[in-house]
Amino acid sequence: MRAQKIDEILETTFTEREEGRDDAGAILDRTFAGHAPGKCTEDFRELERIGLLRLDAASVTLTAEGEVRAVSVVRRHRLTERLFLDLLSMSGAQAESHACELEHILSPEATDAICTLLGHPPSCPHGKPIPQGACCTSAQRTISPLVCPLSELPLNTPARVVFVLPKLLESMDHLAGLGLLPGVELRLRQRFPARVIEMGETVVALDAGIARSIFVQRITPAA
Repeated sequence: MRAQKIDEILETTFTEREEGRDDAGAILDRTFAGHAPGKCTEDFRELERIGLLRLDAASVTLTAEGEVRAVSVVRRHRLTERLFLDLLSMSGAQAESHACELEHILSPEATDAICTLLGHPPSCPHGKPIPQGACCTSAQRTISPLVCPLSELPLNTPARVVFVLPKLLESMDHLAGLGLLPGVELRLRQRFPARVIEMGETVVALDAGIARSIFVQRITPAA
């Protein structure tokens, strides 16, 4: 079986499990045919033979080896969604399409580089968690992040809001009222006792939790 087809089935098994589903038929239905041509129940049996999953009647579970491989694919997909949607300003459909391609070809080094450039985002644009990599806990960062939480932005550095974590969705009306939405330019003027930001003529104080949940991209001055 082609590596791409294996990855696609393992990825779908993983994402279906996130939704509380492990039915083989549902997994096959949701597996992208473009990367898994001719998908069928026999594919599960083949993956079981090579030790990547277990098929128990109609229930599918990943083995330890299958879990590692599935997590790797999911991590690549969700990171590249962030890259295309948040930094390159592509549409949701375009970001999804490109992520589906890159998830099968990115090297571990390239994946970690993207993660670092994005500031190690905890979730994808749909609010699903992005599995961490070694770069997320490494004490030494060799690449300067393009995106970081507002709480970590150097003082007086111009930046633009890129995305807000899903846990703040219920606060979006309040943030919108403040004008604190993706695309808005700001500067962090003060860290303590509260995070104080400046947006044009507006000055706003934020608590630490909100500042950690808003991700920004530094603005590089034009040459």
